[in-house]
Amino acid sequence: MSEVFAARRGRLRDRFAAAGSAAALVSRPANVRYLAGGAPLGAVLLLGPGGPEEDTLVCPRVPTGDPAEGRLDEGLRQTVLSSPGGDAAVAAARAADTAGADSLSVEEHHLTVARHRALGSVAPRLRLSDIGGAVEQQRMVKDEDEIACIRIAAEITDQALGELLESILVGRTERHLALELERRLVDHGADGPAFPTSVSTGPNAGLGGHRPSDRRVEEGDFLSVCLGANYRGYRCEIGRTFVIGTTPADWQIELYDLVFAAQRAGREALAPGAEYRDVDRAARQVLNSAGHGDGLTPWTGHGVGLEIDEDPQLAPAAMGKLDACVPVTVEPGVHLPGRGGVRIDDTLVVRQEADGGPELLTITTKELLAL
Repeated sequence: MSEVFAARRGRLRDRFAAAGSAAALVSRPANVRYLAGGAPLGAVLLLGPGGPEEDTLVCPRVPTGDPAEGRLDEGLRQTVLSSPGGDAAVAAARAADTAGADSLSVEEHHLTVARHRALGSVAPRLRLSDIGGAVEQQRMVKDEDEIACIRIAAEITDQALGELLESILVGRTERHLALELERRLVDHGADGPAFPTSVSTGPNAGLGGHRPSDRRVEEGDFLSVCLGANYRGYRCEIGRTFVIGTTPADWQIELYDLVFAAQRAGREALAPGAEYRDVDRAARQVLNSAGHGDGLTPWTGHGVGLEIDEDPQLAPAAMGKLDACVPVTVEPGVHLPGRGGVRIDDTLVVRQEADGGPELLTITTKELLAL
């Protein structure tokens, strides 16, 4: 794997060098992990100025080896600060200055104003420039090892959800069910949940980002769940909606079929070269045409990887086109105030048509089940 991380750092080096910068400082934890294999707490990555052999992971303390922090590239130099409580970013800027760099690209979107000023104060000769979202853009297209981790995360998530559906649900609280799902994720090999698990019932069902409450599941409720596993740092997301304990009412069937049609339209629009906003439009117009345009979420989906919400964004105003090997979610939903709603959410990988089209990673049934 050292070659993989070295190649990632090399692509980034080519980019900042072309912009006229002698070195780069990567401080955002997910980006550090992408380039270094791991991201110990507070660590930053200094690239250059002496070339690839001088790339250094600067840590405020000795890495613990905690698997949750990743597996560090063994071929990467490490430096641990001698003074506890020091800022690794400040130390890295000082090291770049000492090594003779005249410029340093930094992630301004991650640094606080105070931290940015501190870099300038310890290395006043360095010209600081913004590397922008260069690493995030590089992270969008995943290699097959990354996709394999996301696929395993999806398998774990499907297992946890499938087991819950076989248990008795009536009378249990949203909070209890969410905690049980997260425990099952870990039981099946996840490092933890990819994000806080959402369970919503009755009038809460279908609300995006709903925080589980003490409301108890009742017969006839819609039950919506949204969860995902974190496996070796890579994350996935699945959302499903069910009916509790009885045959679904006509309005529930109608609403479910509508959201299912919107989600299918979004999935079918996933292809290399497709505009982000066109994928959103494919799903959104199904719901708009049925009179549910008001109150829809601002996006239909987003990228997943080392973070649960990363580029690309599948939204009405999003600019850009999909590439192959980009994992994304497609997650339309409708919520009717006071009644409940439906969310259906899958993680897929964009693939060429010759390779079978979009690869569905989350395979729990999307049939409207009465549990």
